[in-house]
Amino acid sequence: MALSSRTAPRAPRPSIDLEVVATERLSDDLVRITLGGPGMSAFENRPETDKYVKLKFTTPAPVTRTYTVRRVDAVAGTLDIDFVVHGDEGLAGPWAARAQVGDTIELMGPGGGYLPDAAADWHLLAGDLSALPAIAAALEALPEDAVGRAFVEVPADDAILPLTAPAGVEVEWVVDPAHDPEALAAVVRQCDWRAGDVQVFAHGERESMKALRRVLFDERGLDRARVSLSGYWARGRTEDRFQAEKREPIGQIL
Repeated sequence: MALSSRTAPRAPRPSIDLEVVATERLSDDLVRITLGGPGMSAFENRPETDKYVKLKFTTPAPVTRTYTVRRVDAVAGTLDIDFVVHGDEGLAGPWAARAQVGDTIELMGPGGGYLPDAAADWHLLAGDLSALPAIAAALEALPEDAVGRAFVEVPADDAILPLTAPAGVEVEWVVDPAHDPEALAAVVRQCDWRAGDVQVFAHGERESMKALRRVLFDERGLDRARVSLSGYWARGRTEDRFQAEKREPIGQIL
């Protein structure tokens, strides 16, 4: 589609080479990779708590995968990315599980779209392991007097991690080994709904997000401008198929 006369082309995101400087197994399902090296001098940080980068893998053709940045340490010159791993399933997960200090990877970005609004009366965050890095970053960015609820769906108790949040924000872990796409929607539907302006961040498995969409918009009538909602992945789909379906009715969240 041709650009309109009022639409400027998006500047290409910078591509930089980073190296693995540390690895940490957070749980059976999560591996944290800390990246750094000379390439970090070209990394242009952003304020959003859902900031993401594209990682380039060669298999043997170049393939990119999008991941949320968990944390940027400007003093140390590093950034952390948490990977969901399921054995040899997928591309990025197995790479992260085998990564060793000194390994290199090409990175493009970052982008981002959500930042907690200190003016909101309360905050609602919901997602699964794929959204945990962004939820954790958002909780850490909230003002000390913030209030709200955060719901994180995990497959088992051993996937629960310590999170830092303001005293007024309650974090609830939704343990759901069956991966019911209605699980998150059910707990959000039943939670005590505060009065006032709520800002929402809800990201995760596609069908789970569709169920949340019904709660947030059809049942609660929220303003879309106050809701960040999208699918990060789809159960039973490869990443490439999931991305392709974003242009089809089945892949539409909003």
